[in-house]
This record gives sequence, structure tokens and C-alpha cells, in this order.
Amino acid sequence: MRGGGAVLALAAAFLVAGCGTGGIARGGDQSRGKTLFQQKCGGCHTLADASSNGTVGPNLDDAFKGSRLQGYKDSTIEQVVRDQIELATGQMPPNLVKGADADDVAAYVAGVAGVPGKGGNLTSGKDIFVANCGSCHTLADAATSGKVGPNLDQLMPGLARVQRQVTNGGSVMPAFKGKLTPEQIKAVAEYVSSVAGKH
Repeated sequence: MRGGGAVLALAAAFLVAGCGTGGIARGGDQSRGKTLFQQKCGGCHTLADASSNGTVGPNLDDAFKGSRLQGYKDSTIEQVVRDQIELATGQMPPNLVKGADADDVAAYVAGVAGVPGKGGNLTSGKDIFVANCGSCHTLADAATSGKVGPNLDQLMPGLARVQRQVTNGGSVMPAFKGKLTPEQIKAVAEYVSSVAGKH
């Protein structure tokens, strides 16, 4: 009875949250999903495996940790993620990724969110940018096309400006001081300032 109660509680939570009407998750390519997540979602969500530290949306590791401890399958988590992508509310734009892309992101998140031991510490400026900045900024060298923040290829900011902005944030951009190490901030600033506007 206890397990049945948990399933009923989860189903009720889905209905209250507006879940369950976004279509059936069809499985997807987790490798491709990781790339799409880093480009489109990582700037807003924390997910250890993607090395993303976004704080606008929920921390996905924390959000699904309890579900994993209760024994929910990846397919259930995948469906929840797929529905949230399609039926997003609040600050999350609906259909940020669509169709097979949404299936790939949902499969990726379902495979790694809240899984102990997932994640790593990025050191490459490009990798740090893709995981933490690319969903908001366009930068050709990183193959990102975010539209929340300025197009960095057009802005072509210098090293000191990028380092200051990443450290302190500003406007809608969060500060990354305390989320990224000083070395990671320096690496991403050097990367952006050296490639912006060069393609």
C-alpha cells in the first residue's frame, strides 16, 4: 500500500504541476541530449553531469534525487522532464527544444539527474562557456545561440570585461563568483575574449 500511495502522490503532483499532457517521451540519444542540454538549458539549471551551475531554474540533481531514492525508473523521470519542456511555465520558455531534440534532452536528464557520482569539474574555457553560458549567449565558436544575453560575437568584449561580468553578473545575468572557481572564471574569460567575433 505504501508504494501505491507514493505512485498516487506522484501522479497527483504531476496533475497539479500541469504535467502529463505534453505527449509521450519516446526515448532519445543521451549523448546528443547532453550537448543540447549544455547549449539550451545549462545556463538556468544545475546538473552535475553537464557541469552546469545555473540558478534560475531548479537544480535537477536535487529535484530528482528523492525520486531515485524511492525507486522511480528513468522512464518516469524522462516523461516528467519531457512534459516540463513542452509545458513550461514561469521563466522557462516553452518548447525551448522540440520533437526529437526534446526527447534527447529528456532521455539525457533522466539518465543522469540525481545519480550519485555523475559530474566533473570542467577546466576548458570553451566547455565552461557551453555548460554555463551558452543557453543565454550566442557565440559561434561554441556553437551556441542563446538570446537572453548579448550576442558575444557582435559585442566582442575584452578579457577584463568578461572576467568582471562573469564574476559579478549584472542585469539578468547571475554572478558566477562562488559557483565557478577563480581559475574557471579566468579560463572562460580568456576563451570568450579570444574567440568572440572571429568567425
